[in-house]
Amino acid sequence: MAAENEEPACRRWPHRIYGVGEEPDPRFTLANERTFLAWIRTALALMAAGVGVEALNAAMSPGPDPLRTSLAVLLLLAGVVCSVAAFGRWMTMERALRTKAPLPPPKLAPVLGFGLGVVGVAATVLLLVNGF
Repeated sequence: MAAENEEPACRRWPHRIYGVGEEPDPRFTLANERTFLAWIRTALALMAAGVGVEALNAAMSPGPDPLRTSLAVLLLLAGVVCSVAAFGRWMTMERALRTKAPLPPPKLAPVLGFGLGVVGVAATVLLLVNGF
């Protein structure tokens, strides 16, 4: 029974997170995991929107529309950035929880907020240029 409790951090990945500090309250760890999953859902939604815009581009116009393609690429890139940054944020938060350090500010939120604002403006321009 004692063997199960010996250095559990060595068995968990990423080692650089679980090798420091002490085990936080499980509620905080689970909340951090739920936040990570929410960011992943957001990333999937962004990528799905990008694929949808490109599918509309292919279905509605005889040739490729550069504005729609740009919008699709912008959405896909936002999804990729959101996905990659979500894991980095999870690691940063987990490390802060384990070391009882102050929680870092959300770096992803302003990037995503302003990025989606740009996408919204691009979608509006697309609607105005190509009609409804």
